[in-house]
This record gives sequence, structure tokens and C-alpha cells, in this order.
Amino acid sequence: MPKVVILPHADLLPDGGVYDATPGETILNVALRNGIDVEHACEKSCACTTCHCVVREGFDSLAESSELEDDMLDKAWGLEPESRLSCQARVTDEDLTVEFPRYTVNHAREH
Repeated sequence: MPKVVILPHADLLPDGGVYDATPGETILNVALRNGIDVEHACEKSCACTTCHCVVREGFDSLAESSELEDDMLDKAWGLEPESRLSCQARVTDEDLTVEFPRYTVNHAREH
């Protein structure tokens, strides 16, 4: 069973964590299933960037992003070459190490 390692995040997960994942499950669903409150303002429909993550290890095991996802990612804060929308990136049979950026571009929810 593949693992998703989520790196420490001051607001979401101060100590980080390692979670079991099912191949085909999105990174976002792994996080939500484990009680990590990752924003997903568009309810996983690839219409915002609030669930933006950076895949630090295992990026090449993921299927390529769609044109729609790439268009959305262009609007993400802190975009990096290994950025993905966690609602679209599906775990394969390889482990992943993921970092959620500290900030998001979100007009629907204020902190």
C-alpha cells in the first residue's frame, strides 16, 4: 500500500504525518480522510487553486496534469515545477511526499 507523507505545515499539520493511500485516490482525499483540513473551495472540481500542493518526492509517478489543471495552476500562489492540485493528483503504487504551501489564493474563505 502506498504512503503519502505530508510535510509539516504550521496551520494544517504542525508535525507532518505519514498516511496509507489507495492507488487511484487523490492526494486531497488522503488528507481529508485523515482529518487534515486542506481547503478545497470548489469542492474538488478543478475550478480553484486552494488545494494546491507541491509533490516533493514521487512526482514522476503521477499521471500528467490536464490542460484544465495546468490553467488553474497558473493562478496558484507559490507555483513550482512539481505543483499539482491535490484534488486532481491521484496516487499510484509509489509513495509520495507532499507539501501544502502556507498561503492560497482564496476569495471565498477568510481566516
